[in-house]
Amino acid sequence: MLLPGFGAEKQQLLAKSSVLVIGAGGLGCPVLMYLTAAGVGTIGIVDGDVVEMSNLHRQVLFSESDLGKSKAVVAGEKLQKQNSKVNFRIFNQRILPENAVKIIESFDLVVDGSDNFPTRYLVNDACVLLDKPLVYGSIYRFEGQVAVFNLADDNGMKTNYRDLFPESPDSDQIPNCAEAGVLGILPGLIGSLQANEALKILTGLGNPLINQILTYNMLNNSTYIMDLYPNSKSGILMPKNQEELRVTDYDVQCGIFQIENIPAEELESFLESGMNIRLLDVREEFEMPKMDQSSVISIPLGELKERVGELENDVPILVFCQSGKRSLLAASIISEREPNLKIYNLQGGINQWISFQDQLK
Repeated sequence: MLLPGFGAEKQQLLAKSSVLVIGAGGLGCPVLMYLTAAGVGTIGIVDGDVVEMSNLHRQVLFSESDLGKSKAVVAGEKLQKQNSKVNFRIFNQRILPENAVKIIESFDLVVDGSDNFPTRYLVNDACVLLDKPLVYGSIYRFEGQVAVFNLADDNGMKTNYRDLFPESPDSDQIPNCAEAGVLGILPGLIGSLQANEALKILTGLGNPLINQILTYNMLNNSTYIMDLYPNSKSGILMPKNQEELRVTDYDVQCGIFQIENIPAEELESFLESGMNIRLLDVREEFEMPKMDQSSVISIPLGELKERVGELENDVPILVFCQSGKRSLLAASIISEREPNLKIYNLQGGINQWISFQDQLK
């Protein structure tokens, strides 16, 4: 309160504020510790995992005596001792499409400390639908990123995670910390920056990273800030309302879905095998190139749920799109409605098929 420009007024704002922290891991621990120390009035902690030995080098709220215990519960107990005036709300569970809205809606601000793409996209989409500011953070080996999403700048423009990444990378392209390794201090640095952004937003202090993303490299201490702008492709896979969000399978959107993939280099032989099969194009009408086979049906992904009945329920389907992501989601939608229908997916989509054709020239 002695700090010029902060004072008792800002401290009162913090005391009346509520922040939800998704994940009590490498990023979540420093976020939680600094928000607690700063005096945020209500802090929610969402995490369904338990403490493991491999967590301890970076998840600094925990010790060896906590092994096997709930991260959310242990974090709440320890943080309560740090600041008895903070009200902690513990969610000892994963955040899922069916509970995301209920968990998030009562908080002023969300801080995402998750370590997987399905959760990041889910939290982003829920925040967009609920109009909640989101402080994003991520780490990969020696580099980290921080951004503020879903908060308008002075011109009224706001961006979200899907403006940066409309479609997720393949699930095996970018491993998490447990798979790729991380130097423990990096999530501490990035989590501290996330806490800083949250405090600035709650108090109106300084200039938060609205419509910007900051990247930090710990090996050479380099940082750079990139401006973000709305992306016309950001809404393709985003649920349009809360009911759509509840039934969206984010594991499918992020490629964590087991279905028979047809590699691009095997497409022609697959189609010439004599099998009676229909091709389903789930791209938008304007997307090129088109496939000229007479057996192609065109139903954009956004219309598929209402038009599944147009598909023959006894003829196998090969689903394709531009990159192979939307087709996986389409396959899930169809499989849910027609569980006995054989469905194939063109791996890598038309882009991969074109690349293969170019190699043959």
